Amino acid sequence: MIIFASDKIRICKMKQVNIAIFVSGSGTNCENIIRYFAPSEQVATALVVSNKPDAPALEKAARLHVPTAVVSKAELNDAQVMLPLLKQYAVDFIVLAGFLPLIPDFLIAAYPHRMVNIHPSLLPKYGGKGMWGHHVHEAVKAAGETETGMTVHWVTPVCDGGDIIVQYRVALSPSDTPDDIAEKEHQLEMAYFPKVIEQLLNDL
Repeated sequence: MIIFASDKIRICKMKQVNIAIFVSGSGTNCENIIRYFAPSEQVATALVVSNKPDAPALEKAARLHVPTAVVSKAELNDAQVMLPLLKQYAVDFIVLAGFLPLIPDFLIAAYPHRMVNIHPSLLPKYGGKGMWGHHVHEAVKAAGETETGMTVHWVTPVCDGGDIIVQYRVALSPSDTPDDIAEKEHQLEMAYFPKVIEQLLNDL
């Protein structure tokens, strides 16, 4: 496991809710969430975790002075690694923002109704194993859907099977390509995902 400590010291005037963001890719959602909560005195992005050492999300997080950690598949599935790591950063809530590996049962049990995932379709459509990123948008196009959207749901041991928290929709036209569909859906993520997280944290 590789851990990069931030050189920025947080000075807390009150008890914060600390979130960890799990991410595998470019980190546009990750960066958006970090920036959204940066001014807050109630919510802090305490840690960004990735399974890929070369994920651009890690560099984005580091530039924003958020500590990062890289975990291998074996480490992700080892309670003796993950639970102490999250305890070290006093993580209260976990956000999956484009994190591809399945979350182990022990981690779900440790964060009951404190772990959410974003999925780039209107679940239960186009969910499950192998349905991520461009695979989803290509499937939406192939099916001739007239709308798509984003889903935020609780994480359970069933892939994309947790209770749906909220969905946002956008209309599609017959001329939309998979790239067009991806961009329309991504705009929803940028606009709404941080706000959904904020509301969930307010309800804790």
